[in-house]
Amino acid sequence: MHWDRKMKEESIYDAYNRALIELVKSDNRVVCCYADVRSGAAGKYLKQHCPDRFIDSGIAEGHMISASGGLEDAGFIPFTHCHAVFGLGRGYNQIRNLAYDKRNVKIVMQDSGMLWWKIGPSHISVEDLAALRAIPNLVILSPADAISAERIVCAAAAYNGPVVIRLPFVGGIYPVLYPDDFEYELGKASVLRNGDDVAILTTGVLLNDALEASKELERHGVHARVLDIHTVKPLDEEAVLSAAKETDALVTVEDVSIYGGLGGAVAELISERCPTVLKRIGVRDQFGDSGTCEELKAHYGLTAASIFQAAIEARQ
Repeated sequence: MHWDRKMKEESIYDAYNRALIELVKSDNRVVCCYADVRSGAAGKYLKQHCPDRFIDSGIAEGHMISASGGLEDAGFIPFTHCHAVFGLGRGYNQIRNLAYDKRNVKIVMQDSGMLWWKIGPSHISVEDLAALRAIPNLVILSPADAISAERIVCAAAAYNGPVVIRLPFVGGIYPVLYPDDFEYELGKASVLRNGDDVAILTTGVLLNDALEASKELERHGVHARVLDIHTVKPLDEEAVLSAAKETDALVTVEDVSIYGGLGGAVAELISERCPTVLKRIGVRDQFGDSGTCEELKAHYGLTAASIFQAAIEARQ
């Protein structure tokens, strides 16, 4: 795939809702659970279209996740929904137990990552990837746009086991980067741009910034490979190692802490299998802050310009 499409923009949550409604209509085992969901977030339309498949747990994230295990025991496939910071803070032990039992539960972490507009450090989750990656048996999916969000819903439902789906700030409108006929494969990274000078590996909604950086690199004679690691766990080790061997310069990009996140996962792999220069773009041992998404990206160095500079330094 080469990134040269005329882009449109769409809410990832609108796409997620469409896919979820179709899933509920086609599979009577699917039930959706919510804890303190804002208007416009996942479930807004589902509640209107399929009220009998909607369970509101109130502000009780841990209880909701525990109850999902009981629903799974009764033959249902629960999709649980809550803000990422509270799903981790109030439901981590429950998620861990679901993973231990390999329960077929889908845990949707809303408003994950750094880019939650103006909400401040109490609600911004910079640690979700690090905390969740440490749990065995857990699959972690992180879509970059509306198309990949739709495909991830179907892939998560088809997978028999515990899955976390990371969704970004509910109010964000993001570029649609994938074509309508995109075929998503769980566990396999997608190459959106080819190149052998440097590889940019990203997950989530900073993919567009990585692609913008690759365009600027091209203007400077640097051919960058851009990979979307939409399955953070299990990591597509083959794609990462191929990028390391063929470019000898890697940059990871994520909207959470580099400690234990995608940057940590890549560093762990290449240090053992293919030592390579690695620059990590992400949050560096800091809490979140208040501001618009663009202000936060600039403050924490999560911009296309930062990715461009990291790629240049990785090649030196």
